[in-house]
Amino acid sequence: MHIPTITAPSVAIAGTTDRFPVRRIFCVGQNYADHAREMGSDPDRQEPFFFSKPADAVVENGSTLPFPPQTRDLHHEVELVIALGAGGKNIAVADAPATIFGAAVGIDLTRRDLQAAAKAIGRPWDMAKGFDRSAPIGAITPGAPAASGGIALTVDGETRQSGDLSMMIWSVPEIIATLSTFVELAPGDLIFTGTPAGVGPIRPGQSVSATIDGFETLRVTFAA
Repeated sequence: MHIPTITAPSVAIAGTTDRFPVRRIFCVGQNYADHAREMGSDPDRQEPFFFSKPADAVVENGSTLPFPPQTRDLHHEVELVIALGAGGKNIAVADAPATIFGAAVGIDLTRRDLQAAAKAIGRPWDMAKGFDRSAPIGAITPGAPAASGGIALTVDGETRQSGDLSMMIWSVPEIIATLSTFVELAPGDLIFTGTPAGVGPIRPGQSVSATIDGFETLRVTFAA
C-alpha cells in the first residue's frame, strides 16, 4: 500500500518568501466582554477556556472559499492570532512574550447553528469550529503585538465588528501562560485570542475584510 505524502500547513510571513509551519491551532473563547455578553455569558466570572481547530484549517489571504456545508448560519469572528516561536509548559506570564514569533489577523469561521445545537445537548464543538478552511489568516508580522490597536471586520464593505485589542479580558501573555498549564506549547502553534462583539452571518457570494492596526489586511470571498 502506498504511504501518502503530506505537506505541512503553513502561513505567509510578511516581508519575506519564508513560510511559518503550523503545528496546532488553539482558540480562546469569549475573551472580549462585549462578545461574552452578546453570547449570553458573564465575562466577570469566566476563566479562559480553549478549543481547537486542525492545522490544515488555515486559509491563505485573498482566497475564494466554497461555502461550508451543513450550515445555514455561518458566522465571522475577527481575531488577533499569535504565532509561537518557542514553547513550554507552566510558562510564567512574565516569560510568555519571549515565546512569540509574531502575530497576524485571523477569522474564526463558525457554523453557529451547529454550535448552538451542540451546546444544547452538551456535545463538543468540533464540527462547528474545526471544519475545512475555517481559519483564514493573513501574513504573520514578526514580533510581539501591541496591547492596544483597532480591530475590525467588514462584510461587503459594511462594518460588522469594531473594537480595540485593549478590550481583551485576558492579555496575550496571560493567554499563553494559562494555555501552557493545559498543554505543552511548541514552536508552530497558533493561538486565536478572541473576538469583539458584532459577530454575524456570512452569505454565499459575500466578501469579508478583517483588519488590525499594524497588520496586513485579511480578505476572503465566499463562492456564490
